[in-house]
Amino acid sequence: MQLKPFLLDMWLDRYEHNIEFNLAASTGPVWTLKQILGLASEEERERFLNHKVVYGRPAGADSLRAAIAEMQGVDFDAVQVVTGASEALVILMWLAAEPGANVILPQPGFTTFSALPESLRLETRYYAVRKENDFRIDPEEIKQLADRNTKLILLNSPHNPTGATISDAELDNLHDFTSSRGIQLVSDEVYHPIFHGRMTKSAARLPHATVIHDFSKAFPLSGIRTGWMIEHDPKLRERYWNARAYFSITNNTAGEMLAEIAMRHRDIVLGKTQQTATQNLGQLETFMSEHRETLGWIPPRGGMTAFPWLTSGENSRAFCLEAAEQGILLAPGDCFDEPSHFRLGFGVMTEKFSDALDRLSGLVKNWSSANLTKA
Repeated sequence: MQLKPFLLDMWLDRYEHNIEFNLAASTGPVWTLKQILGLASEEERERFLNHKVVYGRPAGADSLRAAIAEMQGVDFDAVQVVTGASEALVILMWLAAEPGANVILPQPGFTTFSALPESLRLETRYYAVRKENDFRIDPEEIKQLADRNTKLILLNSPHNPTGATISDAELDNLHDFTSSRGIQLVSDEVYHPIFHGRMTKSAARLPHATVIHDFSKAFPLSGIRTGWMIEHDPKLRERYWNARAYFSITNNTAGEMLAEIAMRHRDIVLGKTQQTATQNLGQLETFMSEHRETLGWIPPRGGMTAFPWLTSGENSRAFCLEAAEQGILLAPGDCFDEPSHFRLGFGVMTEKFSDALDRLSGLVKNWSSANLTKA
C-alpha cells in the first residue's frame, strides 16, 4: 500500500509555526482551553477536571451524541463519534474497497479524499469544480460518472478549497439518484453551517445519506481530534463501529467533553466563526477587486477558504514561496492539483487581517510589475 505525498500538510508544517500572517489556514478563529471552559458551568468544569482518563464508549459519549443529535435534528442512535472527519473517511473508504469498485470524488478536493481510495486500489472518478462553471457542483456531471460498480459518491459542501455549495434541490435530486441505485451518498459538511448568502440544509435530513462533520473547521477546535458521522442505516452503523474498533477503539475522552461544551454553546462558537469569516470576506472582496488584473477569483458561497488564481496562468508555488518569505502563508494550488490557483483562508484571523492584505497587496503589485518587465 502506498500513500501519495501529502503536499498540503508538508507545506503547512514547514511554514505555519514561524509565520506572521497565516492566510493558508482553513479553520475558524482559534480558541484556547480557558475560553472553552469559560463557556461551561462550574459543574461541567469540575467534571472535566476530575474525569477518569480511561477508554470511552466506542460509539462516543452518550451526552455528546445527544448534543450532536439535537443540532443535526436526528435520532440519538444515528450519531457515531469518531476521531475527526479523517477517521470517518478512513472507515468509509476502507468499507468501500471491494474488487472492481469505484468512488466518485470532487476535483479539486482535500488530499485525503483521493489518497485513501487510491491507496486501497479503488478506481477513483472525478467531477470537476471548475472556475469556468463558477465553481458549481453539477449533479448531472456526477450522475454521468456513476455505474453499477460505483460504491460511494462524495460531496463536500461548503467545498474546500473553493467555497462552493450545492443547493437543497440539487442535493435532494442527487439523493434520489443514489438511493435508487444503492450507491452511498456521503456529505462532508465540516464547514457547515458557515455561509455567505444562501444557506443550505444538512444532508442529515435525508434518509439514505451519510454525513461526516467535525470540530476542526466551523467548530475551530482541531486539537481535540473529535468528529462525528450521521448514519440512519443501523447495519452500516454496526460496520462503522466494528471498523473503528480496529482503527482507534474509542475517542479522546477529554476531547469529547470539550466538544460537548462547544456543541452545547454552538451559537457562541459558530457565531464567532461566522462573524470573523463575514467581516474578513468583505475586506477580501475589496482586495480582489483592486488586484483583478493579476488575480482572478470567484467569491466563496460558504466556508472559510477562497481559491484565487494567477491570471497569467503560471504555477502559483513561486508566488506562494515569495509570500512566505514576506511573512504571509498561502497554500499553493499544486497541493490540490490546480497549480495556477492558491488557497487563501479568511476565517482564522480575528485581528490584523487588513494588515495581512496590505502586505499581500505589495507582493501582488511587485509580482505584476515583474511579469510586465519579463513580457
